[in-house]
Amino acid sequence: MIVHQIQVGNMQNFCYIIEDDDTRESIIIDPSWDLLELEMVIKEHDLKIKYIVNTHHHFDHTIGNEAIVESTKAPLIQHENSELKHDISVKDGDIIEFGNSKLKVLHTPGHSKDSICLVGDGKIFSGDTLFVGNCGRIDLPGGSAKELYHSLFDVLYSLDDNLVLYPGHNYGHKETSTIGQEKITNMVLQKRTEQQFLDMMG
Repeated sequence: MIVHQIQVGNMQNFCYIIEDDDTRESIIIDPSWDLLELEMVIKEHDLKIKYIVNTHHHFDHTIGNEAIVESTKAPLIQHENSELKHDISVKDGDIIEFGNSKLKVLHTPGHSKDSICLVGDGKIFSGDTLFVGNCGRIDLPGGSAKELYHSLFDVLYSLDDNLVLYPGHNYGHKETSTIGQEKITNMVLQKRTEQQFLDMMG
């Protein structure tokens, strides 16, 4: 699985094109701005886009959906809790397959009701659930510190420490990390009670 990590827009968003290295069949995660950059990667590597996937419904991760669907003719995948227009709904535990590659869907609400992470081939695409050094905000509609606590500690904390973390924004001191490194250095992944987490998140 080859990861093309592309920073777009003025909110330091990361868009991803994930390429199956056997077949060049690929998926796009969170198209927003600077779609010409995505098109250049697709053309340069002769990629066939099978799906477009949104990690959640917020505009800065979905504003490019319509244009990229039109140019690639690929169906749009979102979590079943999303209220945005999409072609395929997924839920926790579902598998997204492209070429010989597979990514498992983890439902991780907290930043939003429809937030998902995608895990496979030693990688996790965490959207706005977990950043390098921080986590997504919980003060937008559908946000919940309690739900985020359980997504972080019941779901992500138990994953393989060696998983390479690919976040939804370039908000940290580097562009990628690992789950194990974030357990050591990320303030939101330090073990604490639910109430302590709620107090910290304000």
